[in-house]
Parts: sequence; C-alpha cells; structure tokens
Amino acid sequence: MHTVIVKSVEELALAAEQFCSAIGENKVFLFYGGMGAGKTSFIKEICKELGVTQEVTSPTFAIVNEYTCEKYPLIYHFDFYRIERTSEIFDIGFEEYLDSDALIFIEWPEMLEELKPVSCIEVHINGQDDSSRVISW
Repeated sequence: MHTVIVKSVEELALAAEQFCSAIGENKVFLFYGGMGAGKTSFIKEICKELGVTQEVTSPTFAIVNEYTCEKYPLIYHFDFYRIERTSEIFDIGFEEYLDSDALIFIEWPEMLEELKPVSCIEVHINGQDDSSRVISW
C-alpha cells in the first residue's frame, strides 16, 4: 500500500508520478473520497503524467469520458455519482469497457460494489483539517 500526503498542486503532480509508476499490470482503479476531496484533480494529474493531451474533465453528466495516450490504447474515466440503480451501469455496457485493454478510472464507485472487478485497485482520498489530502492505494 502506498500513502502520500499532498499539501499543494505541485505535490499532487508528484503523487500522480508515484501512482503511475505503481500501475503495473493493473487496469481498473476505483477512486473513493467525499465531495471535493480531489478525485477529479488527481485523475487529471495522472492523465497528464501518462501523456494525455485532451482536456480531462469530470464525466459527471456524460458518465464516461475517453482519453488517448501513448502508453495505453485508451483511458476510460467514469463518474458514477449520478447513477441511481445498478442496472444503469449495465445499460452503458460497462462489462465491455472492462473487457477492453484500456485503463479505467472510476469516481464514486460505491454503486459498483456488487459488480466490482476482482482485480481492481482502490484509491482513497481523504481531506485533512489543514486542507492537505491523504491519498492511498
């Protein structure tokens, strides 16, 4: 398990660098954290570190955004905040995304618990009283 304390934007970039060096063969990452914890900000920095040139935004309304980079065929960035029923995850063809060779980042994976892939990495982001973040995976 890795744990990083982030106190600034510069440190967030360093955390993303550490995260990317630890990806290994893993491809599904579940990002847990409360509203405003920094899930999207961390994913933006990870994508930047991986060489994504498109704008990385929260897919809150689109449910999924797709990015390209040199290292992976695709990166899928999901946001399940607006998902109300597990059936909605099936409706978007989630299983097909899992069967791809893409890297998959999922914000608000709580709705996915019963469908959670066995080989996924949980990323927890917790805000602290001093405005820093503790990120662990």
